[in-house]
Amino acid sequence: MFAFIKALRPNQWIKNVIVLAAYLFARWDPGQQSHFEHDHAWLHMLAAMALFCLASSGVYLINDIHDLESDRAHPVKRLRPLAAGAISVAQAWTMAVVLLAVGLAGAWWLAMPFGALLGGYVALQFAYTFRLKKIALLDVFVIAMGFVLRAIGGALAIQVRISPWLLLCTFLLALFLGLCKRRHEKRLLDNDDAQKHRVALVQYDERLLDILIGIAGSATVVAYSLYTLSEETVKRFHTSALGFTIPFVIFGVFRYLDLVYRHEEGGRPEQVLLTDRVMIATVALYTLAVLVIFLTAALGG
Repeated sequence: MFAFIKALRPNQWIKNVIVLAAYLFARWDPGQQSHFEHDHAWLHMLAAMALFCLASSGVYLINDIHDLESDRAHPVKRLRPLAAGAISVAQAWTMAVVLLAVGLAGAWWLAMPFGALLGGYVALQFAYTFRLKKIALLDVFVIAMGFVLRAIGGALAIQVRISPWLLLCTFLLALFLGLCKRRHEKRLLDNDDAQKHRVALVQYDERLLDILIGIAGSATVVAYSLYTLSEETVKRFHTSALGFTIPFVIFGVFRYLDLVYRHEEGGRPEQVLLTDRVMIATVALYTLAVLVIFLTAALGG
């Protein structure tokens, strides 16, 4: 049973927290309060996140089946249940089909637009697994788009508007994390092992990755700063205080870079977010600051 649960990669479910972003920001938007009159939105949001978890786990299983031999050549991924032989390919296929069927059916039942988006997400992940992951740069762009689809999915599940600025910030942050992960993999494996594990790694240059990481990290900070200080955002939330959350974002990016370059921990972003106390505290303080700012603006209005 432990092997089956581990094969679902529950530690990766933290990625689906981005689904909640639409609720967090729309809930305090005076122009969208009609969507929260009956206060069922949070149930729909939690259901949407759970359905993304089911569908993503189904995709992970299919990815593990497809990458079975290459995972066995990786020093860490060879310990995955399928690569280690703890579960069979037939069992993995059965689990994947069930998870995807339940996830997609539940998404269509929750809201048709959300179901269509989740279907698009699954199709994109299939394209990534069977082809796009072999193309350098395009592979990390696809990963970043997966996070954008999660954010949009949260908005569709409760039928609210999500700012294009937030989608841009989501895309840039995911791109930053993806590039850091590729750098870690490039340093971990030599060219022969890289070719066996991930074809695209051979096409990457470590110095280029360092430059791209700097660009993506800087762009993330700039985009978020422009979003919080923009006239549209100030008018929507009736406060300019969101600008005070910018230091948390900058510190979070700096801390992650420290972990990547000084501690060589860029290979598993989800593990960093779940285990690094400084990152956990940064995210918690950022969330608390946003809630306090929104609550203060609502009471003042």
